Parts: sequence; structure tokens; C-alpha cells
Amino acid sequence: MFKLIFCDVIGDLKEIDITVEEIQNVITDGQGTDGSSIRGFVRIEESDLILQPRLKSLRILPPILSSNGKSVGVFFCDIKTPDGKPFPGDPRNCLKRMLRKAKKLGYTFFIGPEPEFFYFRSETDFKPIDQLGYFSADTHEPGTTLRTKTIEVLRELGIQVECGHHEVAPSQHEIDLKYQEALTMADQMLLFTWIVRKMARVNDLYATFLPKPLFGENGSGMHTHMSLFTGDKNAFYDNRSAYRLSATARQFVAGLMKYVPEFTVITNPLVNSYKRIVPGYEAPCYISWGCRNRSSLIRIPNFKKGKKSACRAELRSPDPSCNPYLAFTVMLAAGLAGIDQNLKLTRPVEKNIFELSTQDCKKMKIQMLPGSLEAAIMQAEESIFLKAALGSHIYNAFLDNKRAEWDSYRTYVSPWELDHQGKRH
Repeated sequence: MFKLIFCDVIGDLKEIDITVEEIQNVITDGQGTDGSSIRGFVRIEESDLILQPRLKSLRILPPILSSNGKSVGVFFCDIKTPDGKPFPGDPRNCLKRMLRKAKKLGYTFFIGPEPEFFYFRSETDFKPIDQLGYFSADTHEPGTTLRTKTIEVLRELGIQVECGHHEVAPSQHEIDLKYQEALTMADQMLLFTWIVRKMARVNDLYATFLPKPLFGENGSGMHTHMSLFTGDKNAFYDNRSAYRLSATARQFVAGLMKYVPEFTVITNPLVNSYKRIVPGYEAPCYISWGCRNRSSLIRIPNFKKGKKSACRAELRSPDPSCNPYLAFTVMLAAGLAGIDQNLKLTRPVEKNIFELSTQDCKKMKIQMLPGSLEAAIMQAEESIFLKAALGSHIYNAFLDNKRAEWDSYRTYVSPWELDHQGKRH
């Protein structure tokens, strides 16, 4: 069996099973599908779309991930219209379009995400299965065993892993994926989240990438390292400059800082995302940059002397509920805009911003990220930059979905209201 996989505008993975007998025809002609049933794709009167498997994307799932114990081939797909043109609502095509823009300027965009997630007993029982902390080494704990098994499966699939470890919160884990070109990494991230969840089910646990499942504990982020290369040369590196950052890197980071309020709805797309972006839990809420400062939005990691390829910027606000194709698109678009506009980078902040007063932040001109999904939507609605980066189809479909999500949340009567206010009023 083969699976054709792709995702909708929100990032939910979709699949179609194809038999061995039919796969050659599908590779040649594509697979027709009803796009009107896919969130954010097309209206019912224009429903026909074609899934075109990409041969170089083929991966073989190990037997542990299939229902019948046999290997399954997986193809990532580009989505096309019946006349063979790229479908404007395809998130994968959205990233490809931005990467082509970078290529015309001589750049290749590399990405290294650090997705975090939680293991629980089930999707209805969100109680921690351990009380361990950062880098804990309890080899008998079920989450640790499962994380190790998952890394082994990822390696079998050719997905390179840098490291895995227990995170700060109880039941929280992190698996860091090795630096790759952005389209390859977006494909891997889509498959990665599916594998983490599938491996948890196989082992009678539940994995979630919800940014903030536990009140009072650290949430799950997806710190994202990025750099531009020109050929085999790191365009971010300049040994003569402070922080060893080239003019290109400084402009790129300045672009991220300028446009991050407008693209936060993409990198932090859920109502729950904004329960994580609060002071005191390591997640950045303030728009600043630094080197040693992990309270900053953007960090320039230290690297060994002479290792020029390791010079990079780390954006710390994204969370793993995002659509990786769209998230990487807007990050690259913001950085390229910074280069195009020759933006000047502000001075770094190396103090713990969480300990600064509101007046201190104002004096230092440190702004905050949107504090809720509603605020993020409002920033995005006014953004010419975001519409251009995503294209009008995805931009409108995505915001329509987020408005509906916010309206559903806004009108829901929560247990908190009944517990805290129902008895007094």
C-alpha cells in the first residue's frame, strides 16, 4: 500500500491510500480528489483538484506504523488544478513559491525546529504520567522509553534527529530535528507529528502538541533556528562583526522583529497558543533579540570558533500546533523583507526582560507579541505583508477559520467562569 499525504490550510494531515497496482498511474497522472471537502481549499462548485506525488519524497514506513504489520510507502504531494497549475490554496506550494523568491536572490533557506510535546494516558486524561524535569534520566519512565523508540523510527525513515530529552514540565518531551533545507524540513515536520502521535497510540499513551495543556507549567514551543546560505557559504556569518552576524543576518533578524506581530497568527494559531505566551514560563512575549538571553524573542546561539555554518538566528515564539509550510513561509518572507528594505537592527537586550518593569520596557522601546488569538487576528487583518506572503487564497481561508475559532471560544461558557463567578453573581 502507498499513502498520498498533504495538509489543509490549518496544517491537519490528510491521506489517501493507493494500491500497488494503481501507484504507477497515480505517479504519472496524479490522483483526483474533492477539494470542497478539505478545509480552506475550494467551494463545492469548483471542487476538482489533483494530488501529484513527488517521487523524491518517498519514504517507507516501518511495519510498526501500519495496521497489517507490512511496510507502507508514503508520498508527499503537490496539489494542482485540473489544468495542471499549482493550486493557490496548497500550503506546500505556498512555501515553494517563497523559496523560489529566495533562490532568485541567491539564497537557500535552512531550518532547524525544536518541537516539544506532552505524553498523557489518553486524550481525555490530561494528568502527567511523570513528575520529572529538564534532562531527567529515568530510563524506566514510560515517556522516556517511548521517546527513544520514536527516535529510532524517525531514523529508520531517514529523518535525522539531533537529540531528544525530557523537558521542564512533567510529561513534557522534546525531539530536535537536524538542520535541513526548508521544504524538506516542512515535509518532515508534518510526518514527525503524525509519527509521534501514532507511536504513542501503539504504546497505549496519548501525545499532544497542544501548546499549553497544563495550567501553571511550561507550555510546548517550537524554537526554530534558521539561516540563509549562498552555495555552501553561510550568508549570516561575518567574523569581523559583533555576534559574528553579517549585514544580511542583521537585516533578516530586523525583518523578523518588524513583522512578527503580523505573522504570529500563523506561528501561534490556536486560542490555547496564547496561554503559553505569558511572562515567567520561558516562552517569549517581548519583541527583542540577544545572545545569552532566553527571555528574548530572537536569540543568536553561540557556536564553536571556526564553525561558520552554525551561525544562525533562533525564533523562540512559534509553537508546534502551527502549519509548518505556512510558518516557514512567513519567517522567510519577513527576513527577506528585512533584507530588501535594508532594515536596521535594534540594540540587543541581554537582561532578563521578565524582571523589567513596564516603564523599563517602554523606555527601551520593547513591544509585546499579541496577547490573544483575537489580537493576533486583528494584526493579521491589517497586514499587507502577510497577505502578500501567503497569497490571497490562503490568507483569507486561514483568517476565516481563525475568526470562527475565536468566536466559538468567545461565546463558550467555561468551567472557570462557573467556578469563579457563578457562585457570586
